[in-house]
Amino acid sequence: MTQLSVNLNKIALLRNSRGRDFPSVVAFAEKFIALGAHGITIHPRPDARHATAQDAHDLKAALAAYPDVELNIEGYPTEDFLALIDTVKPHQCTLVPDEPNQLTSDHGWDFSQHAEFLETVLTRIHTAGVRSSVFLDPDTDQVQRAAKSSAQRIELYTEGFASAHGTDSASSVLAQYREAAELARRLGLGVNAGHDLDLNNLPTFLTIPGILEVSIGHVLTVECIERGMAAVIEDYLAICSTNRPG
Repeated sequence: MTQLSVNLNKIALLRNSRGRDFPSVVAFAEKFIALGAHGITIHPRPDARHATAQDAHDLKAALAAYPDVELNIEGYPTEDFLALIDTVKPHQCTLVPDEPNQLTSDHGWDFSQHAEFLETVLTRIHTAGVRSSVFLDPDTDQVQRAAKSSAQRIELYTEGFASAHGTDSASSVLAQYREAAELARRLGLGVNAGHDLDLNNLPTFLTIPGILEVSIGHVLTVECIERGMAAVIEDYLAICSTNRPG
């Protein structure tokens, strides 16, 4: 079964718009966990426009009561970010190649340019006892390069898949993701996925076997507003339960 990690950035963004702890990121994490979510994700950016470093500390403390639920912290590996990982020690750290003021993640790492830098960062993450994942495009060359690093997982950046879903190119794009995922598994990498996945396109994406985790936030939050949290999480968990092992 694929694990569902709920990204709480949009809950944090809504909270920040009013300047007090409402809606509470921790309270919503606990609501999603009660509904069956397997993990919680945040992506604290340098401008703290949504999730913050304090959220990371608060969530780690709250999740101590839920030993089967993982905390995944995403971000670009600045010194401040890595110091946060060293201190909080989430279950997983996903490295994302975002610029400081970037609106949202829009590409994976290029190991041909950043392999040495990433290896230094990965070593530090592993020293902290944290599992590593690197954000990656569905590019077999990049997968091969990632497999030569000490990265333990990759997270396939799925905006390309989501954009093609329902179009004439859907099958060929899905085939690219399938090839990348299968290669990663053969080379010993775990495979996660995320970005613009939703209730409509996730069933198709999870025809790719062996996806360990999907991280979903923006669309999931909108779907919860439209249909209610319980119904939405129930549907996501049903979809995730169909994924076959690699």
